[in-house]
Amino acid sequence: MSSLSNKIDFAVIFSVKHANPNGDPLNGNRPRTDYDGYGEVTDVCLKRKIRDRLQTEGHQIFVQCNEKKTDGMVSLKARAEADKPIGLGKEAFKKNKDHAAVLACEQWLDVRSFGQVFAFGKEADAAGVSIAIRGPVTIQSAFSVEPVSITSTQITKSVNGEGNSDIKKSPDTMGMKHRVDEAIYVTYGAITPQLAEKTGFSNDDAEAIKAVLPKLFEGDESSARPAGSMAVKKVIWWQHNSRAGQYSSAKVHNSLVVNADGSYEVTSFTDLKPDEIDGF
Repeated sequence: MSSLSNKIDFAVIFSVKHANPNGDPLNGNRPRTDYDGYGEVTDVCLKRKIRDRLQTEGHQIFVQCNEKKTDGMVSLKARAEADKPIGLGKEAFKKNKDHAAVLACEQWLDVRSFGQVFAFGKEADAAGVSIAIRGPVTIQSAFSVEPVSITSTQITKSVNGEGNSDIKKSPDTMGMKHRVDEAIYVTYGAITPQLAEKTGFSNDDAEAIKAVLPKLFEGDESSARPAGSMAVKKVIWWQHNSRAGQYSSAKVHNSLVVNADGSYEVTSFTDLKPDEIDGF
């Protein structure tokens, strides 16, 4: 299968209403914000959601979350070293790193999309072995269009973890929940043909990512993100007419202006028209 032939830029506009889109564990799991009060959803969080959606659509994914793993592997190391389907054990890396990287890219869509570091630590009889694969798909952290309003609510758990609940409630029955009241976020990304050639990322792979972006938050529900509280409003997809692209990603991304109500304007390029895709 031939690798990606044209540079691609994209943007995703999504809404958050009464949900915690990405809690910060260093700040009591409050929704992430920057120093100016704008809401943030990290690129790592967004890639996790893309991986989950691709896995739901039947694609092979290397970095699976515990709740959705399909192969029973207890770790990434176990998945990489499994006899089936390809057995990327330490000996395979020592023998031919480049070939092992090709096999990994062929097997897992997220590896050939986002890249991956495969590392095998030192043992008594051998030096550590590792290889870094750089993927063609990059995505930025999402930021809210305006500073967000965060509501924090103290809650009482329904069960008592310690002590006798008939006598006294212990301190661990109390907790906090945080939510963004209502906000519009936007993230930007790009897919680079030069790196796609190295991982084997194809036009079909790009179409697979394009297909899941409008469904980014489906199947991602939790108590912090109830069903329907996060929704993709629009996906803007620019496909250039060459490998290098007619314009820089910065110029393309800056052509999109998103308003606080989720509406947007796109500055037209005479030779680069975006696909504007509704959320699922």
